[in-house]
Amino acid sequence: MYGHLDCKRVYDPAVKTDGIRVLVDRLWPRGVRKEDAQIGHWLKNVAPSPQLRTWFAHDPNRFAEFSTLYREELDTDESHQQAVGQIVQWLQEGSVTLVYAARDVQHNHAVVLKAYVLERLQRLR
Repeated sequence: MYGHLDCKRVYDPAVKTDGIRVLVDRLWPRGVRKEDAQIGHWLKNVAPSPQLRTWFAHDPNRFAEFSTLYREELDTDESHQQAVGQIVQWLQEGSVTLVYAARDVQHNHAVVLKAYVLERLQRLR
């Protein structure tokens, strides 16, 4: 049995039901003090590559193509695979919240990552 997987902006308050809070951005979020973020782990290696992140530039019109390219990175890059495996392992212990800084709650890498991890869990069951 696996815990619940969710996504949440780092600027939103932490709550007990978040479980393990994992920052999935490559860069630390602006204006957030490490003491206040209540981040349990920071998985920089699961974030999109700098080139992909720069190209995407949080443009909703590029989100579909970005999702495909990011999934390719998740499928083929060893450090991405290790980070995804770590998230799956934490889900065996309880709930996990993927924390990110992007303003757009629908068009960001954490949303893609959440769907990717959930699909991986389906294959494991």
